Amino acid sequence: MTKPVVAIVGRPNVGKSTIFNRIVGERVSIVEDVPGVTRDRIYSSAEWLTHDFNIIDTGGIELGDEPFLEQIRQQAEIAMDEADVIIFMTNGREGVTVADEEVAKILYKTKKPVVLAVNKIDNPDMRDMLYDFYTLGFGEPYPISGSHGLGLGDLLDAAAEHFPKEEDVDYGDDVIKFSLIGRPNVGKSSLVNAFLGQERVIVSNIAGTTRDAIDSPYSYDGQDYVIIDTAGMRKRGKVYESTEKYSVLRALRGIERSDVVLVVLNAAEGIQEQDKKIAGYAHEAGKAVIIVVNKWDAIEKDDKTMKNFTDEIRESFLFLDYAPIIFVSAQTKQRVHQILPIINRVSANHAMRIQSSILNEVIEDAVVRNPAPSDKGKRLRVYYTTQAAVKPPTFIVFVNEPELMHFSYERFIENRIRETFDFEGTPIRLITRART
Repeated sequence: MTKPVVAIVGRPNVGKSTIFNRIVGERVSIVEDVPGVTRDRIYSSAEWLTHDFNIIDTGGIELGDEPFLEQIRQQAEIAMDEADVIIFMTNGREGVTVADEEVAKILYKTKKPVVLAVNKIDNPDMRDMLYDFYTLGFGEPYPISGSHGLGLGDLLDAAAEHFPKEEDVDYGDDVIKFSLIGRPNVGKSSLVNAFLGQERVIVSNIAGTTRDAIDSPYSYDGQDYVIIDTAGMRKRGKVYESTEKYSVLRALRGIERSDVVLVVLNAAEGIQEQDKKIAGYAHEAGKAVIIVVNKWDAIEKDDKTMKNFTDEIRESFLFLDYAPIIFVSAQTKQRVHQILPIINRVSANHAMRIQSSILNEVIEDAVVRNPAPSDKGKRLRVYYTTQAAVKPPTFIVFVNEPELMHFSYERFIENRIRETFDFEGTPIRLITRART
């Protein structure tokens, strides 16, 4: 099921980033007592009780001509447009301000569920400050304290009541679901059209569980696929056209529902920092990954161009060293037909299960050839390894003391598994546990 999206919105300096960090559980947003510090939306995943959701921290909405204010307002509007639920953050110590009323006017127009949070209510004696906030017109205000972590449970309970009750479309285990992610203008839509323009049987166009994402089921060479099209953007003036980070949330939604993710790069523009961020979401989600370099026809080439670009990709995407790379042109259809066989291969690897006896033979041989180094007189002993899950392949390594498993030796074991079995295109997860 696709995760709901919560956006935290409010004027500057009401504590949005502090609350965001509290909910996420780590310090992701920059927190500083200066208005306008958070200029871009920041995305993360979070959970509350039985609910998994995506959450967006935004820059404060403020009207005026000061630097960044227009960009901040645009970023917040985009976040609100994508959200299923909006948490409207205010400052209890300052009361209802003119800026709060202006934010409220913007929120009225969204027609989205709004949960009103009054921050900096650090003790029960301050609850009398809440009454003024009823005038904003969003019902009961929820008192919270970002600095002390108070009241967040009630706030998240209220937000969760508005989460959509959508069910994902069940296509069956034999269907390979893949999505294309990347910055705007890397050619995702063109690649989708190139796929669907091949000789195939289109089953239907089914509206996906996410807003304005379209699932395109089709068959090719006996295999059923579903393209999860994350490329379409609802354009609202130049805000959507000029904001690269808008693509991140779209990518998150496509990634969640995919077996295989195609990270699309623009050969003409080269590798951008945003490419790495977007690709990182696919890796962290444990999806099979293929790096597709599009618009290969748009650059001048010699006999070393492809190798040099490949080396640059490997250097820039160290965390995707397992991902195959293909150079294509959606416009000329160059090598587009080669993508589907790669999708088939990495999808199979992503779901591959290794027999425990064979797996342990490989690990035992690796440990004999390269014993773990000792730490303060203690040496790591690897007793047994078993595969616990697929998609991605997840292995549990039982040892004497998990704290002795250095990341470099964990990497050695992973590489040995990769050398023996074909896990091209898929991440591998190793979990170290003490033998009981």
